[in-house]
Amino acid sequence: MDKIALIIATKDRPAELKRLLSSLNAQTEFIEQVIIVDSSSFQKRKPFPRRKEKILRIDYFPFDIPSTSQQRNFGMTRVVPDISWVGFLDDDVVFDPKAIEEMKKVLRKLKDDDKIGGLGFNQINHPPLEFQRFKEFSLVEKTGFYHRQKGVVLPTGFQTLIGTVTQDVEVEWLPSTAVLWKKDILANHLFDDWFSGYGYLEDLDFSYALGKKYKLMVIAAAKYYHFPAPSGRGSPLVFGRREVLNRIYFVHKHQELSLFRCYLALLVRFKMSLFLGIKRRNFQFWLRALGNLWGFVESFPIALLRHEKKCEY
Repeated sequence: MDKIALIIATKDRPAELKRLLSSLNAQTEFIEQVIIVDSSSFQKRKPFPRRKEKILRIDYFPFDIPSTSQQRNFGMTRVVPDISWVGFLDDDVVFDPKAIEEMKKVLRKLKDDDKIGGLGFNQINHPPLEFQRFKEFSLVEKTGFYHRQKGVVLPTGFQTLIGTVTQDVEVEWLPSTAVLWKKDILANHLFDDWFSGYGYLEDLDFSYALGKKYKLMVIAAAKYYHFPAPSGRGSPLVFGRREVLNRIYFVHKHQELSLFRCYLALLVRFKMSLFLGIKRRNFQFWLRALGNLWGFVESFPIALLRHEKKCEY
């Protein structure tokens, strides 16, 4: 029988965490272990006694470093020995009551398939994509800046979103919003500490590397909702810087991706923010674009390292 441990990295979101735990407690199938790694400010930390939960075994750990990557890595060290699948959940998701039951049905079917590495839950309230019509132009697809296929990683280092699926689909990356990984393959695979703090793209980096070796799938019947909390990304200026630096770093790590195309795609992303700032008269997009420029300047040492590495061969 496949047993599941779920790791929840959280910070200063007690209401969202309580809502998530309520949805896990309402599952029609048993969850063997829930690990909460809490980097909330000291006065907001609130342990969850096991005796108050109906079907959950909750292991609660305060953690001083507010970093989703480091919190998840720590959580993996606290998984009990008889677990076979380790999951990661964002604290602002809500599970459909039958999500775990549907996922365990799939686990039973795939128990002898050594090629399967990761299984994603299906977000059924995914928001519409920005600039969807632009992304569907054939020229955009031919130049490699976007693709109609769900869950692929492009030569630019950008990924296509998965959205809501109506049937099980194979993908090249999996978001850590709600996902399961086979425990055995995580023994020597951790989240990169580069993606500190909010951790933008840490799940892309983590899952894409595993996707080169194992099959990744999203399971349509295992449903959940995502209600993004207002806190997390930081200011638009800081996020704009982060979205450039983290993307360049990701492409730098994976040599098959194109750094030149990545810069071109980020330039397009920068212009999109400017356009939205004008169209919506929203200063937040201007700050994000300014953060992009900040990130471009800081990214050049990373790009230089990529160039020097190529020159060694």
